[in-house]
Amino acid sequence: MKRTASAHWEGDLKAGKGSLSTQSTTLNKTQYSFNTRFADGVGTNPEELLAAAHAGCFTMAISSILGEAGFTATSLDTTAAVTLEGLAITGVHLSIQGKVPNISEDKFKEIVKAVEQGCLVSKVLKIPITSEAVLLK
Repeated sequence: MKRTASAHWEGDLKAGKGSLSTQSTTLNKTQYSFNTRFADGVGTNPEELLAAAHAGCFTMAISSILGEAGFTATSLDTTAAVTLEGLAITGVHLSIQGKVPNISEDKFKEIVKAVEQGCLVSKVLKIPITSEAVLLK
């Protein structure tokens, strides 16, 4: 299986603009630019997309491990915060809140810590990854 995405760019770095598209067409000529990356422009940026990919992968991996342990989540909500310092991505922090019937808080946190470094996106990143978990009642 291969998944693809493409980027198009016109102009110089600061005044130029581009678009991103994905094979699934979920992104279809979605705008990105210097302003959307380093200021408050409308559009997306690579770090935001990395955060979305990491949050999605991590959450699905949590669901898988919960299932293997005999639990089914009512809901799992993850936020991935990608830290950009200068021109370097220096870390990702994953925050997850979950409603999981019949699981202890300790077991939920244990599963989250196990997946923190083990989901597919975590495995390809060579930066510090941290996480926190909150079990909702």
